[in-house]
Amino acid sequence: MRQIVLDTETTGLEPRQGHRVIEVGCVELENRRLTGRTLHRYVNPERDIDPGAQEIHGISPEFLEDKPKFAQIARELREFIADAELVIHNAAFDIGFLDMEFALLELSPVRETCAGVIDTLTLARALHPGQRNNLDALCARYQINNAHRTLHGALLDAELLAEVYLAMTRGQESLLMDPPADHERRQHRLLDARDPVRARRASLVVRRATADEESAHLDTLAAIQKESKGNCLWQIRYPSERDGETTVA
Repeated sequence: MRQIVLDTETTGLEPRQGHRVIEVGCVELENRRLTGRTLHRYVNPERDIDPGAQEIHGISPEFLEDKPKFAQIARELREFIADAELVIHNAAFDIGFLDMEFALLELSPVRETCAGVIDTLTLARALHPGQRNNLDALCARYQINNAHRTLHGALLDAELLAEVYLAMTRGQESLLMDPPADHERRQHRLLDARDPVRARRASLVVRRATADEESAHLDTLAAIQKESKGNCLWQIRYPSERDGETTVA
C-alpha cells in the first residue's frame, strides 16, 4: 500500500480570505516503510504573508519572490499523490488550501486524485482523548526527536509526522506484542478514527433472560401456538424444566 504523508505552510489560516499555499512537503511510505522519495516545493503566493503565520514558519515574501507559482507545481504534486492514501495532521486545513489552489486552476479536488485520507489528529484524539495532540506533543509521547524543529516546515513536519504515524499505528507485527485486551482496544480505536460513524455508535449491551422471563416467554409462545392452531412461527424444540418433558415452544 502506497501512502503519502503531506504537510503545507500557508500565508494565513483561511483560504476563503485569499490566503495561499507557500510550501508543500510530501514523504512516501510503501507498505509502512519509508521509501526515501519526497516532494518538497516552495511556492510564490503572489501576495503578502500574515505576520502571525510568518512567526510560525519563518518564510518571508522576499524568500519566495523567485519561487514557482502554484500552477507550475500543480501537475507534479498531483502525480506524486495520485492513487495514494494521504496521511495529514488536521487534514481539513491542508486539503482546504489545496482544493482552493486546484479550483483556481480548474482542477479536481484532492479526494478525487488520491485513494483516501487519514487524519492523524482524529486518530490521535481517539487514541489519547483529553490530551494535547499537536505534532510536538505526539513527538514527545512517542519519543521521536524533534529538537531540530524550531520553526514549522512542510517537509520537516511531514517527515516527523511519518514517524509519529508509524509509531501511533505500530503495524500488525507490533500490535501482536500487546496483551490481547490492549490489542483489541487499540484496534477498535483505530477503526473508530477511520470511521466517525462507527465511533458514534453505542456499544451493544447483551442481557440474558432470567428464569422468570424465560418462563413467561414459554407461556406466551404456548398461547400463540394454541390460538394459531399449531402455526406459531417461533417454534423450536425446547426442553422444559418445569415438567421434565420436551415442550414445543
